[in-house]
Parts: sequence; structure tokens; C-alpha cells
Amino acid sequence: MIRSELLQLLSDENPELRPDEIEKVLDIFFTQITQRLAEGGRVELRGFGAFSTRDRQPRKGRNPRTGEAVDVPAKRVPYFKPGKEMRARLNAD
Repeated sequence: MIRSELLQLLSDENPELRPDEIEKVLDIFFTQITQRLAEGGRVELRGFGAFSTRDRQPRKGRNPRTGEAVDVPAKRVPYFKPGKEMRARLNAD
């Protein structure tokens, strides 16, 4: 599902809201998750999962075009851990 499909689904299920209101709510939702992760925090949505960040150590990489070794700096990357309910629904027989 892409953002426009999500907006359309929310609009269909909430006809009392204008499309620009739905888009604003979605923007605030994603902005707050991103902001919290940037601060080093964690976002937990019960039944869905938890967003957090993990640290990656610096390492030696390789330029695929030239084969030359390059230094890849340390960085933080987003991580998602699905909740128990989501895992159960995905693995239901």
C-alpha cells in the first residue's frame, strides 16, 4: 500500500472529514514518529509493533563500480519489531 491508497481508504471510511484534514492527520502521525526516532526514542503502537533505531558501526565498504575500498561511517538506522498480535495474524493458518 502506498500513501495515496492509505489516504483514499481513510477518506472512504471517514466521509465526514475533508481530504485535506485526513492528509494533515497522516502528516502529523508520520512526522511525530520520525521526530521521536530522531531524538533517539521509541514509538510503540500496541497490537501493531514498535519502531526504534539501532546503531551501525563504521565499516569498510567497497565501491561496486571500481572495487575501491571506502570508509562507511557509523550511523543510526530505523528498526521495526512487529507486535505479538500482528505476528499472530500473519501466521494464522
